[in-house]
Formats: sequence, structure tokens, C-alpha cells
Amino acid sequence: MADRTEKEKRNLAEDLAAAVRGEVSFAAADRALMTMDASNYRRVPRAVVAPRDAEDVAAALRVCREHGVPVVPRGGGTSIAGQATGVGVVLDFTRHMRRIVSLDAAARTAVVQPGVVLDDLRAAAGAHGLTFGPDPSTHSRCTLGGMIGNNSCGSHSVLWGTTADSVRELELLTYGGEQVRAGRGTGPTGAPTGLPPRLRDGVKALVDGELALLRTGYPDLPRRISGYALDALLPEAGTDLARALTGSEGTLGVLTEATVRLVETPAARALAVLGYPDESAAAEAAHTLLPHRPMTVEGMAADLVGNASGLPKGGAWLFVEMGGASRGEAAARAEALCRAAAADGTTDHTLVTDPADQRTLWRIREDASGAASRLPDDGGTARASGAERGGEAWPGWEDCAVPPARLGPYLRDFRALLTQHGLRGTPYGHFGDGCIHVRIDFDLLTAPGIRRFREFSYDLGELVVAHGGSLSGEHGDGQARAELLPKMYGPELVGLFERFKSLWDPAAGLNPGMLVRPDRLDENLRFEVLPERPVPVEFGYPHDNGDFSAAVRRCVGVAKCRNTATGPGSTDVMCPSFRATGEEQHSTRGRARLLHEMLAGEVITDGWQSPEVRDALDLCLSCKGCRSDCPVGVDMATYKAEFLHHHYEGRRRPAAHYSMGRLPEWLHAAAPAAPALNVLARTPLAAVGKRLGGIAPERPVPELATETFTRWWWRRRKPAAPEPPSGRTVILWPDTFTNHLSPEVGRSAVTVLEAAGLRPLLPPTAPLRTAAALPLPRRHRPLCCGLTYVSTGQLDRARAVMRRTVEILSPLLRDGHPLVVLEPSCAAALRTDLPELLPDDPRAARLANSVRTFAQALEELAPDWQPPRIDRPVAGQTHCHQHAVLGDAADRRLRERAGLTGRLTGGCCGLAGNFGFERGHYEVSVACAEDQLLPAVRDSAEGTEILADGFSCRTQLDQLGDRPGRHLAEVLAEALGEEGQSGEPGEPGPLGA
Repeated sequence: MADRTEKEKRNLAEDLAAAVRGEVSFAAADRALMTMDASNYRRVPRAVVAPRDAEDVAAALRVCREHGVPVVPRGGGTSIAGQATGVGVVLDFTRHMRRIVSLDAAARTAVVQPGVVLDDLRAAAGAHGLTFGPDPSTHSRCTLGGMIGNNSCGSHSVLWGTTADSVRELELLTYGGEQVRAGRGTGPTGAPTGLPPRLRDGVKALVDGELALLRTGYPDLPRRISGYALDALLPEAGTDLARALTGSEGTLGVLTEATVRLVETPAARALAVLGYPDESAAAEAAHTLLPHRPMTVEGMAADLVGNASGLPKGGAWLFVEMGGASRGEAAARAEALCRAAAADGTTDHTLVTDPADQRTLWRIREDASGAASRLPDDGGTARASGAERGGEAWPGWEDCAVPPARLGPYLRDFRALLTQHGLRGTPYGHFGDGCIHVRIDFDLLTAPGIRRFREFSYDLGELVVAHGGSLSGEHGDGQARAELLPKMYGPELVGLFERFKSLWDPAAGLNPGMLVRPDRLDENLRFEVLPERPVPVEFGYPHDNGDFSAAVRRCVGVAKCRNTATGPGSTDVMCPSFRATGEEQHSTRGRARLLHEMLAGEVITDGWQSPEVRDALDLCLSCKGCRSDCPVGVDMATYKAEFLHHHYEGRRRPAAHYSMGRLPEWLHAAAPAAPALNVLARTPLAAVGKRLGGIAPERPVPELATETFTRWWWRRRKPAAPEPPSGRTVILWPDTFTNHLSPEVGRSAVTVLEAAGLRPLLPPTAPLRTAAALPLPRRHRPLCCGLTYVSTGQLDRARAVMRRTVEILSPLLRDGHPLVVLEPSCAAALRTDLPELLPDDPRAARLANSVRTFAQALEELAPDWQPPRIDRPVAGQTHCHQHAVLGDAADRRLRERAGLTGRLTGGCCGLAGNFGFERGHYEVSVACAEDQLLPAVRDSAEGTEILADGFSCRTQLDQLGDRPGRHLAEVLAEALGEEGQSGEPGEPGPLGA
């Protein structure tokens, strides 16, 4: 049997490769990337095909039909109900078939291929003052093909409707190879046009024979997405075949091209945020706002937004957007709406007209699908009821919808049902359309929890129907809800769905198990393949109870990491490697999927030794951007370090791990010979050294400081008698990069800190109890944050280095001295990696809490100090680790006080410590720099101050740009010198002795 299966697989692979011009892959990594979408489900495909055009699609269908293999079309993979997973051949349209074929501004239509990302279409249409109306929160990465397959909607559906309202014509191929051009209207016989004879006659007979059922079997509500929209084929509906096929979830045909309607976008928008006492009040009010013709009526409650700023007083909010021909008109319409809403009981309101401020508020709403996946700890209520997963929450009932006027009563009943089943969830969503999103803390890992999931689903299905609603109001039925369709439509209409499916796909080759004759809603759960017990790991994973599987489960597949757009004012970092390559395996989601499959052991079978996971993680820059930008806080930098530790345990490592992973040791040893080594770095011998060290040949070797920062410090100061520590004393951390490669940054920081009235002191290099006996502290091994060891997965060594650091610094931290760290990557390592590698040492947490950036220390300890006025614009990049871990609010305020105006970009410089220096990474490193940093610097005006607090960022600018960057401390110190305020450093105290 095994031999026959292997032969069949080989024959299928050979035939597909011969027939399809696009990529055909049976590789474990490519299959693993497609096992899941954004739902609770997992199905393992046999192969992945990336067709180049419609001919490729036809060829792939022919081969699969001949081999009896099912086909699943897939777009961005953000589906919530499981319909983008499959056991046969997955057609990935995101690689090649993503072209906007044409755009007719006069006719307000566009012709697109199925892989076109929605935001790309919106950008092209925006040049003509047009847009595509439906806009789900995944607009930056979802595809038009996926939206048509699911009949997606989005926040503006109260004005522009669903995707079905925006579809004009569809070109499809059936599993049998028939070509379909579906539009609206009939031919001479009264049958839909654009169909081959078999389908034309069959569709007409089916509709003519069931007119009464089609006219009475569907509920009337704006967000009815469930089932097949066969009522669109009624004569009075215009026999709209394109509309009937929209939302069919790839079960009837494979889309190859679509003609869609565009709408005029208002010249200006105003956002009214209305506060209400609670969720019920907001839900009751939502439909009363519709007569004002709003563009959106979105709702969310306090249990989802947390401590988000900018919201008016209240316990729940409606985000209501109004359009106008000018900002004044939009604001006037919004003000009128606010007055009307106040009469009905708002607690407060905020009116926002600035586009940047609107984007900030909308981000709260758009990130909700991820944020709702992590519920706060309820003190054990959920666990006591059997949900052992703590704060994890899952889709499954993500988007049911009821008539808008019924939303208030429905939500009260829904909350009661949650309580009855001992579950929690945080509803939010399209209140104006009666459509609610929610993620619920189902226990999907144990048999009792799965039984509760099934029982709750049946009870909720009955509740939705009792309120006249639809099981799906946006994301489709897929596997999550299709089993319950008889509750909504009854067996007779569901039977008609099955007949329609059999007419279009008699071989049942397209997306089997979805929508019609579905798999059970509690089958194929993606969690059942994970280990039952936590696997041994090195990091503490404090937010996941020490469980690496739970950390990997964080990725729910919403794919914000696949966003390639960087709009005005964007500060996001995630995910630079995906933006550089466009490959799913180089996205945060893709890597999380591979780690999931590594733990499952079915597709990725080598565990920690997996070459597939190693190769995917190879281009992870460890920028930590996902730690902050991912809505659920996936931390791929930590997962990468964990994997590398296990992967190379007891094995020879890449040369770069020895050269750059142990950089602090090499630099310390090389310091006395720095002048000679700098000369050698400019000779042909440097190429030999780079080859032996695994360093990219394109990279110049940075010059070593001929006098380290610590040597400068000790040379200029004489030991003084011990004196009591001052409340304005700070410990200045001499990180490896500042000490050996950028000592001017350290010297500048000392100048500024002392000008601000602070007392910077360097930590000793040995425990204080022996420091008095050490006349030359600089000769001892320097302290280290462990960053380079962590980034290369040398976690045993990292832990040893960190323990020594904790041991030496702990006596100082007991006095409450802040630890000022100039290099953002080192600050982030001390703040996060150190306590997570030493989770059982309370001193580690104390050290992490003491870490301050340069700007934070000045703001906290010298709040009245006025920095010198510089009055120049700035450009450059906020360090990715600072963005992700430390935040840059204090830096922005300090720059503003110094007259340094303008924003720094997001993204990652691409050098990222050892990453950009490693052989084989140069091209990706450059591409990352070209994403945001280099264009921002090139586009800046003459005289602009280029800021880059990270050594890697400055090095990348030095090597790839024509304008160097400086640390903020250098800029301020220079200005102080120009004002004549700088002076000699003062005498050291006991910490520096």
C-alpha cells in the first residue's frame, strides 16, 4: 500500500510539473505552510501549485481530475471558517495571479486576477478618487479572490454593501474544466448567460422547479452570508449568476478573473467616536444612526480596548464615520450625528477630523481580531469550568449576524449563553449591520472542552436563528458553521444547496468538506496534533505559562505580518523579511506555522533538527517587531533563538555563530590591538577573515575604537572615596557596541547626562565585595547583556553571561539606581531576554525593570532640564527593538523639546546585529533598508539631522547611504558644546570605582 501511495504521489508530481508553468511543490515546508488558515482547522494538502495564469489553472485542474485529487483555491489565507485549508492540491494565487488587468475610471470598474491584494486595488483606484467598497480589517493582505469566495464585507458595508454588491462578472473554471463567464441577466431561453449548455440547462431547471422555496427560504438582513445565494437567480433579482456564485467558497468553480464595481470615495471623512454606558446601550443605538447615512457604525466594548487612549468616556463605543466633499462638510455631518446620538443617551463623544488621528483610532478596531484572541486572566473562572487554556480565545463564532434592530436583545442572550456554558468572549464588530465578531475561550485541546465547543455551537446556532439571523455574516460557513445550516435554512433548502453543488461539481473535487456535505465542526481541529505535555525549553515564556506549544499557538493566522504597504506615518516594523521576499515562509505567520507542524511531527518530521524550520528562520532578522506589531504578540525572535539552541545542541554551528555570536569576547580580546587590526581590515587578508568567519564578502569590517569608552572613562577619572548614592545617580551601561565600536556615543551621553544634573557611573566589572582590590577594572571581563549569544541561539552561554551580570549589578539595583542603556538592542535584551532566560531569579526581574533608555532617564530624573534648542528637521528610523520592547514616546518628547521636528520611519534597517553581516543575507539586508530607512533619508531635505540610535542602523547608513546617522546623545552633546555648556566629567563615586 505504501509503495502504491508513493507511486501515485510521484505520478501526480510528474504530471503537474509537466503541465503547469508555475511552481509545483510537494516539499514538506510548502505543504506545512498551507495546512491552516485563520480558523481552528487544519488539513494537510498533498501539494501546492502557484499558477501563472488561467491556462495554468486549467492544466492543474485537468491533472487533478485525472488523478482524482481534490483542489482548493487559496488567497491570503485569512479565512476564519476553515475553507482555505484542503487535503488535495492547494492553488496559491498570491504568487503570480495578482495583476490588476484594467481599471476604467469612467465606468467605475476594474478587472482583477484573484490574487490581487485589496489594498493594491484600492491604491490604484484611489488615484481616480475611487475605491472598492468592501474593506475587511485584513485589507492590507486579503485578496479579491478570497473576498469573492467568502463574500467579505468590512466596516463600510452599511454604505457600500458586501462583495456580492460589488461584483459585476466572474470568470471561472469548474473542476470538470468547463469555462464559465458569470454575469447578470438571461439569454433567449430565460437561462443565465455565460454557461456551457449542461450548466445552463441545469441551473434553469433547478431554479424553475424551486421558485417558491427560493422566494421564502431566505431571511431578509444585510449580512446574510451563509449558504449559497440561490435567491439571486430569481427573475425578480435579475438572474444574477455572479452574485449567486459569490460566497460559494471555492466549492463550485475556481475564479480566474473578476470584474468589480468601484465607488466614489468622499473627499474628506470625519470620525465620531460615541461613548455609551455599556455594550447593550451601544448595540441598541447602532441601528438608529443609519438614517444619517454613515459610512461605518462599528462597535466595541471596554473589555477589548484595554487602556487605549483617545476614546471618550464610556464603557462601550461606536465608531461612526461620516463623509463629505470637504473636511468642513464631513465634520458638520458628524457633529449633527453626535447631537442626535446625545439625545439618545451617549455618555460622551469625540470628533476626529485629522487623518493621522483617525488612523490611530481605527487601528484599535482593526487589531481587534487578534487582540480578542488573548483574554485577561479571570481569576480561574474559565479554568474551573473546564477551559484549561487560561487567556486563549478562538474563532468559531466569529461573525454571525442578526437584523440590526435585534442586536441589543441578541447580545444580551449571547452573553447569557456564554455564562451558561462557562465561557468568555469579547464581542465587537459591525454593529450597524447587526454583525458581531467574537473569540471565545474554548478549550480545544481536551475531549471535554471539545464537547463543550460542539454543544455551545449548536445552542448558539439556535439562538441566532431565533433572532432571525445568519450563522455567517462575513467570513462564510466553511467547516465552522456549515454543519448547522439545516437549523437556519431547513433540510429542504439545504438539500437544494447539495443539488446545486452536484450540478457544478459532480465529482466533488472542489474544496470537499466545506459548506455542502461538510465535515463536522469539531473535526480537523488544528490543536489535536500538538504535544499533550509541554516540551522542554530554555526560555521562560511567562505569558504562555512556560509552554512553547502555547507560544506557537498564539499565531491565529490573521496575517498582519503579510502587510507590504508602508503608508504615511507608518511606524510598524513587522515583518521586514516578508516585505523583502514576498514569501510566506519568511512571514511571522509562515514561521509560526512551520513551528506548529514541527511540534505536530506529521509533515515536518525531524523535530528540532528540521531543515525546513531552520531555513525559514534563517531570514528572520530577530527584529522583535512581531512582539509589538502582531495583534497576539507572537515573538519570533525568541522562538528563533529557542530553535537554534536545540537545533545546534551538540553539533557544529555555522561559522557566523562563532565569529559574531561571540562578538563581545572577540572585541574584548582585540581591544589592545585595535590600531593594527584596523590596518589589516583594509588589506586582502580581510577577505580571508570574512570567509572563515561566515561574514558576507560585500560587508566592510567596522573600524574598532582605538580607545574604548570604558578606557576613556577610567583614564579621565580618579577613584574617589565612597559617598552615599544620590537620587540623581544613574548606572550607565557600557554595552559592547558603544564600548568597542562607537565610544563617541558613550562620551556624548556622559556630557548630556551631566549637563542635565545627573551623575552617570559605570558598573564595576566584578562583584562590589572585591572591587576595592581591583586597581584596573578595565582588565576584567566586561559585563554583557547576552544579546549576540541569544540571537545565535547559544542560550547556555547567554545564561551564564546574564547570571554574571545579575550578580554584579544586583547590589546596585537595590538602591534603586536606573540602568541607562544607550544601545536599544542591548536595552531590549536586558528588559526581555534576560528575565525570560532567568525566570526563577527575582534579581533578573529587578534588573529588567531598572532598564531605561537615554531619553527615558532624562525625562524621569531630570524633568525640568531644558535641552539645547537645535531647531532642525529629523529623518531616520526608530530602532526596531526599541519600537517593539521599550517604546519611543520619551524620545519623541525629548526631540520635540529640542526642536528636532518630524517623524522617524518604522521598519528595520536590515543589518539587525549579526544578520546583515552573515554570508548569504546581504541582498535581503539591503532590501530591508530600501523598504523605509534609505528612502526616508534620501528624501529628506538638506540640513536634516539623521537619527539612528542603534549601531546597526548607523552602520547600514554608513555602508549603503550617503548621509551618516547619529545617536540622539551625540546631537544633543554637540549642541551643548556649541552653547558652551559642556565640561569635564565630575569625579566618580563608589559605583565607578
